[in-house]
Amino acid sequence: MARETGLELYNRVAVETASGVIRSYSTSFGLASRLLPPRTRLQIGTIYALVRLADEIVDGVAAAAGLPPADIGGMLDALETDTRQALRTGYSVNLVVHAFALTARATGITEDLTTPFFRSMRADLKRTEHTQTTFDDYVYGSAEVIGLMCLLCFLDGVSVSTDRAKRLREGAQRLGAAFQKVNFLRDLADDFDTLGRSYFPGVTVGAFSEADKHRLLDDVDADLLVSGSAIAELPPAARPAVALAQELFAELSRRLRATPAVELRSTRVRVPNPIKLRIAGQILATRGLRRAPHSTYAGRQP
Repeated sequence: MARETGLELYNRVAVETASGVIRSYSTSFGLASRLLPPRTRLQIGTIYALVRLADEIVDGVAAAAGLPPADIGGMLDALETDTRQALRTGYSVNLVVHAFALTARATGITEDLTTPFFRSMRADLKRTEHTQTTFDDYVYGSAEVIGLMCLLCFLDGVSVSTDRAKRLREGAQRLGAAFQKVNFLRDLADDFDTLGRSYFPGVTVGAFSEADKHRLLDDVDADLLVSGSAIAELPPAARPAVALAQELFAELSRRLRATPAVELRSTRVRVPNPIKLRIAGQILATRGLRRAPHSTYAGRQP
């Protein structure tokens, strides 16, 4: 076996570093990514790692380390600049950014997707409430573009028709949007009490009601219905992982719906790991060709 060159070694270490981020930070996405082919799994890990790195800058880790707000904004700007340069050159001294650039240059991820992402991350540094317009822009940049990045990895080396590509893009965006909205609901209390943010337009966290909860979850279910219909059009190797991610968040949505609105002001709802593993088994049994047997997207069913 030929010895690795310096660049090959650096590339490998960068990708391994990124892979460790998803394993440490997310049981749901980490579990789903294990169902992907090795190359695609590593690519998805690099996307997740960059997103998590930016998240940690704006969501409290930088502040906990003692950085003042102005420096935190500067760090996010520097990360975007580094990412932009790495997309052009294929190199960064930041291992996570370097790994992301390897994926981006191989799959066609460009600044058209990274720029809206960093715009949404920057909004978290200065915006505490949203209008419908700013909310839609935030969800697009923070979640829908991530779905589109992942889709480019799934389609790497695969040719699809224009119509199929359009349906897949809509499915990817709607799944990303559903993930983000579910996360907003799950973290309702912490986002407001700890970070001072209220994401949903027209929703007052202190007076969050059953009507608010069901209206927001109906919107999530509409997103999941569209994204679920697109799974069968993905390349076969990607279907189980996407189906599992979809079903894990559908289960979380159902649990949020079954939790009284007043409790969501102080409780973080989660899906226990044994339930996640059970759902994974159901998805594997069907290879992602259909949703797990207990999936329901029927309005206010718990």
